[in-house]
Amino acid sequence: MSAADDLRGRILELAAEHHALTHPRRPFVPGISPVPVSGKVVGEPELANLIDSALDLWLTEGRFVDDLEARLAEFVGLRHAYLCNSGSSANLLAVSALCSPRMGDRRLRPGDEVVTVAAGFPTTVNPILLNGLVPVFVDVEVGTYDARPDLLAAAIGPKTKAIVMAHTLGNPFDLDSVMALAREHDLLVVEDSCDALGARYRGRNVGTFGDLATLSFYPAHQMTMGEGGCVLTDRGTLGKVVESLRDWGRDCWCAPGMENTCGRRFEWQLGDMPAGYDHKYIYSHIGYNLKVTDMQAAVGLAQLDRVPGFVADRERNWNRLAKGMADLEEHFVLPRATDHSEPSWFGYALTVRDEAPFDRAELIGHLEERKIATRLLFGGNLTRQPAYAEATYRVAGDLTVTDQVADSTFWVGCFPGLTDDMLDFVVECFHDFVAAR
Repeated sequence: MSAADDLRGRILELAAEHHALTHPRRPFVPGISPVPVSGKVVGEPELANLIDSALDLWLTEGRFVDDLEARLAEFVGLRHAYLCNSGSSANLLAVSALCSPRMGDRRLRPGDEVVTVAAGFPTTVNPILLNGLVPVFVDVEVGTYDARPDLLAAAIGPKTKAIVMAHTLGNPFDLDSVMALAREHDLLVVEDSCDALGARYRGRNVGTFGDLATLSFYPAHQMTMGEGGCVLTDRGTLGKVVESLRDWGRDCWCAPGMENTCGRRFEWQLGDMPAGYDHKYIYSHIGYNLKVTDMQAAVGLAQLDRVPGFVADRERNWNRLAKGMADLEEHFVLPRATDHSEPSWFGYALTVRDEAPFDRAELIGHLEERKIATRLLFGGNLTRQPAYAEATYRVAGDLTVTDQVADSTFWVGCFPGLTDDMLDFVVECFHDFVAAR
């Protein structure tokens, strides 16, 4: 071992000691200690990887990115994974890839319609609009908060070319129906799995059914890199397009710090560029720079080892809340898993019934006063959001349940950082509130 290697080992040992001193476990005090709705669960493994990567001083993509992309593809069960700087960017890359000339006759063009839901996060829908496509919104089911299969079928029209939807709060949408529609109408499918890493449908990982899948590694999700995302696919052609769009739109596939991987760097003739123009500066797409750093990927590698445990903890916590809330069904629509699915729960969602003697705002106020954090179901009804006032879209049918979500739905946390004491306090506060009404 070299002196540098020895010193690196000592630095990592000292970092572990520092972490133990500065991050002690603190007791939970009901009503005083916060009960977060989500958050990162990190420790010595993540810190060690982060420092290890920092000592390399390789500040862009490198060995940790290569390892994480390979391991993510293997974990999900697909051949290609492309890291990027956020889940929102992953959705942008995925939808934009469907618009590439390299898609041939299946290429999405401005004015084509894409079926999705309005009860969700805006950056599932925004890439549709940014590419000149037309979102077609369908209503969701109360309880699962995923699209109703019958409404999906009714939404298909002559201009419909794709389905782009999220597995809401880690609860898989009806993939049997979606993929049957895709086959019948020759539709492309993007599974927004940003909230659903580790979820399964009929025993198979979500993200492996559609043409492309996306993940997010924001701290709220099943694993985190602080910021980050990923696009996954089994299709090599689509993968190359995603990679090009992520890397400035360039045609070259050389990794950072490398050149002439193709062996023909000064021999290409593409577009109207001069013959022999440097391949590193030929652009096949209107792209971006959406890459991650090796330091982010180093954290992600440590997190990926823990994902199975994190998913199991989320399920355990969700079930504890479900058991504690079961007797309150008179006042709430309680959440349920979709048929044939094993969710990777992102949160525990409730909808206040119309006949309840209280409204959502009163209840949320009660919980927040007791340091119990809550969140609404993202954008509620995106068609009612100010950002979409001038957007071009179509609504298939009506959005009755989506409006109910906007008015009456919220969720509390079930992430691995919550203890049994915290979850029991949450249940207790719900019961105290209902009893007082």
